Amino acid sequence: MELKRIGVVTSGGDSPGMNAAIRAVTRVAYAEGLKVLGFERGWEGLMKNVSRPLSPRTVGGILGLGGTILYTARSPAFKTRDGVKKAADTLDLSNLDGLVVIGGDGSFNGALELSAETDTLIVGVPASIDNDVYGTDETIGFDTAVNTAVAEIDKIRDTAISHERIFIIEVMGRTRGFLALAAGITAGAEVILVPEIAVNEDDVCQIIESNRVRGKKSGIIVAAEGVGDMRKLAEGIKKQTRSTVRLSVLGYAQRGGSPTARSRLLACLFGNKAVELLLDRRGGMIVGMQRGRLVAFSLEKSCMTERTLDLSLLKLAGVLAT
Repeated sequence: MELKRIGVVTSGGDSPGMNAAIRAVTRVAYAEGLKVLGFERGWEGLMKNVSRPLSPRTVGGILGLGGTILYTARSPAFKTRDGVKKAADTLDLSNLDGLVVIGGDGSFNGALELSAETDTLIVGVPASIDNDVYGTDETIGFDTAVNTAVAEIDKIRDTAISHERIFIIEVMGRTRGFLALAAGITAGAEVILVPEIAVNEDDVCQIIESNRVRGKKSGIIVAAEGVGDMRKLAEGIKKQTRSTVRLSVLGYAQRGGSPTARSRLLACLFGNKAVELLLDRRGGMIVGMQRGRLVAFSLEKSCMTERTLDLSLLKLAGVLAT
């Protein structure tokens, strides 16, 4: 059966480049003679059948915008069987042949559940500042988030050096440390803390003391938010090392802002690949980048497999920061 209409939805946490992906999906689809519907507020829009037509003109001027013009929201209701069924009914009522889901691992788990309730072809486009989607080396928005974090850390280091202080800088990452690791290495952090490894306060203090012996009177500790209460760690470091310690939480600034060229490029490539998969009648897939090549990967395998952090990079970071 010939493809005629597809939908697109942005789900979960926003990431810079989502709009660029919406634009790519819409314009490539129209070039192939397809109509496009954009569902608003993630899975909520699908369950409540809230959508609007997208066209090459309605997605004009959004390439460099952060966030998502379709909005997004967390949806506990979609995690129920009834919620998934409502979303599937919307796909049928809208006569959609395909659906592009732009989001992270949580969104893809939802997409996998939905695929079991509908004949509509579903393709995932990885967009997440956490970079934790299995099947792709990089997600849309990760590069932007890293650059945002590094820019802020660089500024904080100026103050750390001037006042001879230790700064703990908390970045996003509730369960995974990809952002903390990349930002920490590229900002020259003396210590990087990730959820994958339990924090050892004594080890952190030993690094600070060893650096002091070598003449370093300031330092940067980059920690993912999922590591734990950084206020307690700051107090512990202060007591053990007699250092002046400050905590800076970067917060939601990491999610926003204009996407970098890298994030925009991935969005364009992934959006195009997603439409190609639908045209080839290949649903139940995600698109991705592996070793510099565009790939199509099983949605089910992506959801069932955890992407592992390269912990050897922590050792490299320690060597580079001496």
